[in-house]
Amino acid sequence: MGEQEAEEKKDFSKFNSNRIALLKISFMKNHRLIVAISLLTVVISLSACGETNSKNPIISESPGKTTNTTTANSQKLDLGGNVELIGAGASFPAPLYQTWFTELNKKYPNLKVNYQSVGSGAGVEQFTQGTLDFGASDVAMKDEEINKVPAEKGVLLLPLTAGSIVLAYNLPEVPQLQLSRAVYTDILLGKIKFWDDPAIAKINSNVKLPKEEIKVIYRADGSGTTGVFTKHLSTISPEWKTQVGEGKSVKWPIGVGAKGNEGVTAQIQQTQGSIGYVEYGYAKESKLKFASLENKSNQFVLASEESASKTLASVTLPENLRAFISDPEGAESYPIVTYTWILAYKKYADTRKAKAMEATIEYALTDGQKIASELGYVPLPANVINKVAAAADQISPDYHISVGANSQGKR
Repeated sequence: MGEQEAEEKKDFSKFNSNRIALLKISFMKNHRLIVAISLLTVVISLSACGETNSKNPIISESPGKTTNTTTANSQKLDLGGNVELIGAGASFPAPLYQTWFTELNKKYPNLKVNYQSVGSGAGVEQFTQGTLDFGASDVAMKDEEINKVPAEKGVLLLPLTAGSIVLAYNLPEVPQLQLSRAVYTDILLGKIKFWDDPAIAKINSNVKLPKEEIKVIYRADGSGTTGVFTKHLSTISPEWKTQVGEGKSVKWPIGVGAKGNEGVTAQIQQTQGSIGYVEYGYAKESKLKFASLENKSNQFVLASEESASKTLASVTLPENLRAFISDPEGAESYPIVTYTWILAYKKYADTRKAKAMEATIEYALTDGQKIASELGYVPLPANVINKVAAAADQISPDYHISVGANSQGKR
């Protein structure tokens, strides 16, 4: 299994190198401020230092002295040494997570987060077995899965970003395509077999469709992306619900399987006449074309950050932070959007890891949100950020998560 994981990590890193390379993040440079101060000023400054939040001692060094500070430029987090967190799970958010964790390590060199894209199913399984510090899934854990985790550890489901699932296709002469709910369901059921089928042609009157067989590509591994996609199909089609159903793994009526969002993306790229479901960011970065899909209001909507944000705005996230968006309301809403969750423990035996988890989540909710849209993901609404921060802040008594415009100075 070690060799397989190493090879998958190598392939994944190679696939996403272009995505991560596109991201250019500038950190503010520290400036030396030379001032003449009086004894009174020194006394006032020392008094102010005494108000620093002792929960999060972040060390800032300057020539001749070391002080505790809470400024945004601080680059050292006191974890009592180097700490490494191990996580695994969903491939859907993996490019974003990999970028976050790389930048987090630049900010805090003593905190390293190692994340493996193995699929939501494997991520949930390894998390419940206790072999990870955190898992990741595009489908919120069900009660029966949560109950497998020892009660003394507990489980927190923390949505950190969101994204759309698109139907990407490979038809070189077809720049734009619309698919109704009935049509894309029938394609996946194997009832519509050729691209020039009258049902497709009727809603694409300005497009010359080829007389070519439709080749369906699906996820071969246990996948949260599959879970979200098949839940949507089961909601809009009684026939799909009866014949196939929903889940992280289902028996597909037709098509060829590939592993991970990266695997499905590559298979579509290599197969003319193909169609398959992938996360929006993978399709966008790989320059795959994807169809406008009919939503609940009978409008054809193309996946974008804006249309996904409209979808999220139509959904109220409950206190347990579990939401299943199967068929959203709204004329401008894209129909297949999901939050994606970090699976964390409420309690960690290693207090340093507990503190590191909170620091990691805080980064994801603050600086990390600014990166999300650049990689094709949807930044969380402010009210969701606040809910997630409050939930995650119970992990460590030695750290306080601060988010929002008024967070500076509270860390």
